[in-house]
Amino acid sequence: MTVEVKTEQPNIAAKSFISKKESRVKDFLSILIQNKAALVGAIIILIYIFMAMFAPLLAPYSPYEIDLENKLTPPSSEHWMGTDDKGRDILSRILYGSRLSMGVGFAAVLFGAFFGIIFGLVAGYYGKWVDTIIMRMMDVMLAFPGILLALAIIAALGPSLINVTIAVGAFSVPLFARIVRGSTLEVKRLEYIDAIRSLGANDLTIIAKHIFPNILSPIIVQGTLRLATAILSAAGLSFLGLGAQPPSPEWGTMLSSGRDFLFSAPYIALFPGLAISILVLGFNIFGDGLRDAFDPRMKK
Repeated sequence: MTVEVKTEQPNIAAKSFISKKESRVKDFLSILIQNKAALVGAIIILIYIFMAMFAPLLAPYSPYEIDLENKLTPPSSEHWMGTDDKGRDILSRILYGSRLSMGVGFAAVLFGAFFGIIFGLVAGYYGKWVDTIIMRMMDVMLAFPGILLALAIIAALGPSLINVTIAVGAFSVPLFARIVRGSTLEVKRLEYIDAIRSLGANDLTIIAKHIFPNILSPIIVQGTLRLATAILSAAGLSFLGLGAQPPSPEWGTMLSSGRDFLFSAPYIALFPGLAISILVLGFNIFGDGLRDAFDPRMKK
C-alpha cells in the first residue's frame, strides 16, 4: 500500500498542474476571442504577414522594374494602385515593402526586448547599487525623445536600414527594462522563490526558470504595442532619408518619393501611407486585447 501511494501522488500533482495550466490558457483565449477589436487586429496582422511571406507570388510586377512609358499612371485594371514617377507598380512595391517594414519592426523590438529584459532582470533581482546604476542609465536614455535618440545614433552610424533597426531598438531598451524590473521585484518577494533559494538553487537558475517565465505577460503586451511604434518610427526615419535608400520599396521611402506628387498623383503617397496606418492600427488594437486577456481582473 505504501508503494502505491508514493507512485500515485506525483501523478495527481502533475495532473493538477496540467489542468490548472489548461484552465488559464482557456480563460486567456476566451477573453481574447470575446474582444472583437483584438480579433480584427489579429486578422490585420495575419494578412500583412501573409503579404510579406508570399510577396513574390502576389506581386504582379517586379518592384524595381522601371517603365517610363507608363509613369504616373492612375489606378487601373492593369495597375491596381497605379505607378510612380519611374513607372514602377505601386502594389508590387507595397507587397515587397511589407517585408522590409515588418522586418525592421520585429528586429528592432527583439533588439530592445533582449537588452531591456537582461537589464531589468539584473536590476530587479540584485537591487542595491546594481539597480541604481542600471536604472539611472535607463533614465538618461528616457530623458531624450525616442526619435531624437534615434537621429543621434544614425548620425553616428550612418543612414541604412540596419542602423535604423539599431536606433529604433535602442530607445525601446529602457521601456522594457523598467517593466521587467517592476515585475521582477514583485515575483522575487514571493515565498516560493525563497524556498527554491533555500534548496540551493543558484541565481541564474532562479532568474531563468522561476522569475522570467512568470513575467512574460507584460513583456508580450509591451512587445506587441512597441511593434506599432517601431514600424512607424522606422518609416519616419526612412521618410527623412536616414533609413532605406531608393530604389528600396520601403514604405517610408515610398512616402518620401510621393510627396512631390501630392497634387498631380496623390495615390503614390496615399497607398503606402494607408499600408502603414492600417498595420499600426492592427498592432495597437491587438496589443490592447492582449493586455485585457492577461489582466486577471478581466476574468471576473
